[in-house]
Amino acid sequence: MKSAPLQPAEIGFTPEGVPWSPLFGDVYHTAAGALAQARHVFLGGNGLPGRWQGRERFTVLETGFGLGNNFLATWAAWREDPQRCERLYFVSVEKHPLRRADLERVHAGHALPELARALVDAWPPLAPGLHTLGFDDGRVTLLLALGDVADWLPQLAASVDAFYLDGFAPAKNGQMWAPQVLKALGRLAAPGATAATWSAARGVRDGLAAAGFEVERAPGFGGKRDMTVARHAPRFRAEGPRGWQPAAAATREAVIVGAGLAGCAAAHALAALGWHCELVDRHLAPAQEASGNPGGLFHGIVNPQDGAHARFNRAAALHLERMLKALRATRPLAGGFDGLLRLQAPRPSEDAALQAMQQAIAATGLPPEYVRAVDMAEARALSGLPLPGPAWFYPGGGWLRPGELARAWIEDEPRIRWRPGLAVQALRRAGERWQLLDAHGRVLAQAPVVVLANANDAARLLGLRHWPLAPVRGQTTFLPAGTPGLRVPLRPVAGAGYLLPAHDGQVLCGATTLHHDPDPALREADHLHNLAQVERLTGSRPQVDAATLPGRVGWRCVADDRLPVLGGVPDESALQQPGERLDHPRFVPRVPGLYVYTGLGSRGITWSALAAQVLAAGIDGAPCPLEADLREALDAARFVSRAVRRPAPPG
Repeated sequence: MKSAPLQPAEIGFTPEGVPWSPLFGDVYHTAAGALAQARHVFLGGNGLPGRWQGRERFTVLETGFGLGNNFLATWAAWREDPQRCERLYFVSVEKHPLRRADLERVHAGHALPELARALVDAWPPLAPGLHTLGFDDGRVTLLLALGDVADWLPQLAASVDAFYLDGFAPAKNGQMWAPQVLKALGRLAAPGATAATWSAARGVRDGLAAAGFEVERAPGFGGKRDMTVARHAPRFRAEGPRGWQPAAAATREAVIVGAGLAGCAAAHALAALGWHCELVDRHLAPAQEASGNPGGLFHGIVNPQDGAHARFNRAAALHLERMLKALRATRPLAGGFDGLLRLQAPRPSEDAALQAMQQAIAATGLPPEYVRAVDMAEARALSGLPLPGPAWFYPGGGWLRPGELARAWIEDEPRIRWRPGLAVQALRRAGERWQLLDAHGRVLAQAPVVVLANANDAARLLGLRHWPLAPVRGQTTFLPAGTPGLRVPLRPVAGAGYLLPAHDGQVLCGATTLHHDPDPALREADHLHNLAQVERLTGSRPQVDAATLPGRVGWRCVADDRLPVLGGVPDESALQQPGERLDHPRFVPRVPGLYVYTGLGSRGITWSALAAQVLAAGIDGAPCPLEADLREALDAARFVSRAVRRPAPPG
């Protein structure tokens, strides 16, 4: 999905004090009150709260978030219901979102002050994409899709129980009520799904009927005689894509192999959805391989074309920023969380470089809360270094110790059982369960679902033909903070290499990138390479004997397209079946109950949390926190589809 810069809403007020949109020339709700309207039209019209009672999960989809009052009313009703569902998902689309200050202004004196305050505090930067906001310890999730509803509905992956069709009147904003928009609801509807809207327009009722809904009139609200309610009752229900079906597990049990960032994040994400997980690793403690580095960066990226890499990195960085804010409120994490600078590639002049950066931001409409293009003077002030030119400044970026983050995800979680010192040598299917075997064929663990999050070792256990992932050796260098000639940054600086601020008397820099190099020994030549990168970043070279420096060697797992690899393991036997459609990952059949999560490369800190939630949602059947085309870009079956679309030449 091609993203476009967002146009934030402008808010006015009628003489009666009702919020009003100058853009559409319409009010956001009736003078009778937003919450009363939400309770009558959307909750009452969808049979809530009764329909969610006793259920594990209930999903609402709203076509226009507006001021958020429908969400707040639904959240309040969920809180007040002692028989409420275990988890409430509220998916909402908004083309013209409010700025945080305007949201705070319209909710001043709100009838639900605690909930309104929580929404304002969680409000994301106005960047295109799908933003996941969690409330009530993660039991209430708002998935806020910023952009045009016609673009978003085909991109959402959710089984929706209730539709709130809200927006400005069809006469004022006809695009939101267009037949193709209403038709798209049918694809997302769960069995027995309902819909409600304050509108009784003929075009709206006909559009719902064409989408497979049985449509009725109901008493309206706020002076309106009628409103519309509907129930999805299609004559034919198409099967969903085979590659994206949830796990057919009788019990919600999973074994995760590998306890680095990927494995710990996957266990955390599944446990949050109610799964009981065993986390096994050959080491005696988590994060002992690539995730064991004493420091690593996290930040987004900017690309003028805003393709899959840029969009996924942005979504992951913003997601991690929210997660770290919540995590750091309950436990200490070493690191720096007040921004990161990334040098711009050299240009003929500083002005030309800065102009190119500003044009890239303008083309994508990215907000300053996510990224700013700073000139050389500001870059030097933010870093404390004589940087050679302008830089990207990511206010939500920074650095941390990946091992601390990995452990934070699994400690004090009763649904995760940590089992160290188990070396998995083989997998075996036994009935409806997978068994993990040691070198002697003994069963180490078993469950209906297995996730291989063991980086490069996943290839050995899977034995797939279409698997273009490779180990990449990286060596980092530790420098004493008082090393002569070393300029220590105030914030992490990256470009050709990176340099972290001092911590515990040491400064970390790096890192080398060498493909298919199995040497575990520290090498003086690699230290010299890292020192040269420090010199390019800071303008000075530390005066130290490279042969005496400590460091660390690890192997990243990197896919050839530089994106994570996750999802159901593709069933490559489908390649031998004539007539199978395999040109897109969503059509590729999967091995039942077997999943993979790897390929985090050098961006494991940034990517791990969001990618794990995408994986867990796919296993559990929960709404996906990523748009469909990005999920497909990460799908483990993409290599099979690529081989089908671009077969190798004969001979």
